[in-house]
Amino acid sequence: MSSASDPLAALAGLPGVADSVDSVRKAVDRVYGHRVMRRRSGEITSEAALRGARGSAALSGADWALEEVRRRTDFGAEPEALTVGAALRLTAEAGQLLSIWRQSPLRVLARLHLVAVGSTAEGDVVGRPRLAGEPVTEPLVEAPLPGADEVAGRLDGLSRIIIAGGSAPALVTAAVVHGELLALRPFASYNGLVARAAERIVLINSGLDPKAICPAEVGHAEQGTEAYLTAFEGYLSGTPEGLAAWIGHCGRAIELGVRESTAVCEALQRGAA
Repeated sequence: MSSASDPLAALAGLPGVADSVDSVRKAVDRVYGHRVMRRRSGEITSEAALRGARGSAALSGADWALEEVRRRTDFGAEPEALTVGAALRLTAEAGQLLSIWRQSPLRVLARLHLVAVGSTAEGDVVGRPRLAGEPVTEPLVEAPLPGADEVAGRLDGLSRIIIAGGSAPALVTAAVVHGELLALRPFASYNGLVARAAERIVLINSGLDPKAICPAEVGHAEQGTEAYLTAFEGYLSGTPEGLAAWIGHCGRAIELGVRESTAVCEALQRGAA
């Protein structure tokens, strides 16, 4: 496929991106080769999902301790609890939507928003892109909000790229999907959580992380909100340097997620978890 019909492929040639792609692949291969993965991969997947949800919620303003997320069963009306509950539901739902993603990514995004909102759904603003004049609640992200027409056009473009497929590395595609959804904030709420869930879907569906044991959300949170938003500003700039910086940030997030799951593997091997 030519670069004209595969616009993401050109991003793989930006300075430093090839190194990030290579580093991520080596890190992922190492954790998949861990001896614990041969016997207890399901446990690693479950733990990665929990830790990923915690990390994603932290980036949306609900920075709870891991053990609090693990212990709680009530994610009721309090705003931070709602955010954590939404993150947990999204992480669980992502794995159920893999077969639909390549055929209808917009349908998947609508489903993700519906799942995030859950029982707090109100009216017809749930599970569809916002219309002109409808407000958006998105903690921490203060970038200018694109208009509804621009959102519709860019979502359609993103959908076409995903459906067409291409030669871009999984890291590049995941970073663009994440960054574009965060830039557009197409829904009335929970856009950050949806963007990071979509990134997770790309990483799993691409074959880079088929067992979902490399939670990028952990790495995004570990690098901190300030670094996350600074890298995101690079994406918004649209410059080669800014885009490369965002892709590199997403690559480091995956590597930190790998480190987290490797630690879980080591703990299981020692019988300590």
